[in-house]
Amino acid sequence: MFAVYCEKPDDENPLAALVVGERPEPETPEGWVRVRITHASLNRHDIFTLRGVTGQDSPIPFPMILGNDASGVLDDGTPVAIYPLITGSDRTGDETLDPHWHVLSEKVQGTFADHVVVPRRNALPLPDELSPLHASVLGTAWLTAYRMLVTCSGLRPGQVMLVQGASGGVSTALIQLGRAAGMEVWVTSRTAQGLDLAARLGAHRGFLSGETLPRKVDAVFDSVGESTWTHSVGSVRRGGVVVTMGVTTGRHVTTDLLPVIVNQLTIRGTIMGTLDEMRDLMRLVVDAGVVPEIGSVLPMERAKEGFRDMIEGRMQGKTVFTR
Repeated sequence: MFAVYCEKPDDENPLAALVVGERPEPETPEGWVRVRITHASLNRHDIFTLRGVTGQDSPIPFPMILGNDASGVLDDGTPVAIYPLITGSDRTGDETLDPHWHVLSEKVQGTFADHVVVPRRNALPLPDELSPLHASVLGTAWLTAYRMLVTCSGLRPGQVMLVQGASGGVSTALIQLGRAAGMEVWVTSRTAQGLDLAARLGAHRGFLSGETLPRKVDAVFDSVGESTWTHSVGSVRRGGVVVTMGVTTGRHVTTDLLPVIVNQLTIRGTIMGTLDEMRDLMRLVVDAGVVPEIGSVLPMERAKEGFRDMIEGRMQGKTVFTR
């Protein structure tokens, strides 16, 4: 079958590790289902895989088909969206706390292919009001953003939130979800184009990266990492929260603990989201009429173009590959 995969990782030149070609059809284990992929979205995780970087305690079994997220059709014709986080079959409670969880393309083959197989519980029937295009972006970036906002921040409608970096997949999701939930949404960006995009998506105010804000905010959402961390911690009010989930610009930061102590700040890390949160997110997107921002739609055969744009920092919104 057709697939976009990594034969052998290359930390120095990840694009050179990307292969567009053929892979064997997957076998379907008991309790799993086969999904014919129609739409699959790109995540920074895919770049990490090309580099051979993993958060797991075991190496990635290359060659590996890339892709965490997708929508498609079951063999019986049911349209589905894929929940990408896989745990033990007897797992109950919060899947993200399972020490053995992994996502598609880490231990099992990913979604950038004609077919993918997933546990039956991971194939969620698609509501009639949700298009396969928009459903394909929800499983990683949008689910992470939903968990950051709803589960981790403690924000109430009318409070002020700051999103660091306006144009990435998690950031655009936070802007749209925050606006839909009734927050006052502030953003930062390195470029005027990023601020324009944020304003179009519903941000109330925009600032250049590192700019001093007119007042402290109730919560900061940081998916950037090293380059924004000091600004994030310095921009939140007493008793506020900084929610972090990304290390795009680096993961090693220095924090002055005194303001954290004196201002009684909460620093909360999070990653992905639960199956129930994925279901809730799908309902919110439909009920609130949220249309996830899609920056680029490409046939899967042109996947290298989308990967290149992400590596070179030219993305605005999510990139979706069609098949």
